[in-house]
Amino acid sequence: MSRSARAFWLRSPGQGEIRDVALPAPQDSEVLVRTLWSGVSRGTETLVFRGQVPPSQWDVMRAPFQDGGFPGPVKYGYLNVGVVEEGPAELTGSLVFCLYPHQTRYIVPASAVTPVPAGVPAERAVLAGTVETAVNALWDAAPLVGDRIAVVGGGMVGCSVAALLARFPGVRVQLVDTDPARARVATALGVDFATPGDAHGDCDLVVHASATEQGLARSLELLRAEGTVIDLSWYGDRRVALPLGEGFHSRRLTIRSSQVGTVSPARAGRTYADRLTIAMELLADPALDALITGESRFEELPEVMPALATGDIFALCHRIRYED
Repeated sequence: MSRSARAFWLRSPGQGEIRDVALPAPQDSEVLVRTLWSGVSRGTETLVFRGQVPPSQWDVMRAPFQDGGFPGPVKYGYLNVGVVEEGPAELTGSLVFCLYPHQTRYIVPASAVTPVPAGVPAERAVLAGTVETAVNALWDAAPLVGDRIAVVGGGMVGCSVAALLARFPGVRVQLVDTDPARARVATALGVDFATPGDAHGDCDLVVHASATEQGLARSLELLRAEGTVIDLSWYGDRRVALPLGEGFHSRRLTIRSSQVGTVSPARAGRTYADRLTIAMELLADPALDALITGESRFEELPEVMPALATGDIFALCHRIRYED
């Protein structure tokens, strides 16, 4: 069996390439995985591709199996689904998810892969990392039955959060985005849609995921008195100005951050593995297929990533195919 592989690298901001990789033989506690699909999370990965990770966040933003460093050369990514070709008997032949970059084959500790449940297609399982982010966000947000909720920002993370909120009993969920085309995604997920100017206010909770100053300001405007914004956005090296005058203090509004790099303090007894297992179970819902908006072959990544970064290719999750 060949243990050679190919991997996608960011050579320098805005420039990607595919490199050959020589793989060692896996050790007893490791698995060799042949990739079937990976996913490009357009928000974070295109920030990395454009070289917009500030030096103060280089350590925080490292992916679990990243090679190289920011701003480049760096091998970055974290949505990978493949088949275990070598490893412990209980895993060999299994379909697994791993937080690994875009690479045709790779070796990781057996503990780093999560088996994909039988009811989840491999093509959809690439969403596991983003649905895991949504699970953590809702642990932080703690929505209640009957809440009026807006999700501002209809990207991959915002849509994942909206999809999970649609399952809560009695809630009013509205996905808010500047692009009217996101209405089709909202309908597929079972939630309402509005542009920022038409969104319903008086919200108990707003989840912000647009990664824009305007989106965060609008999130505050949509709150009822004593309401809370959970901010999932990561702004890279950009500064954000907010209207903290006007009614921010008199209405006693709250802005709270949520970040998937740590398990929510509200679920301190849970582990990263617990959170990912929950995400995998939730992916049995075919409605989540609406988050996959395009597909390319692995060999096309050097051309596809610049187009994703500029918005020339519309994307929530752009799926990468490794086998024809």
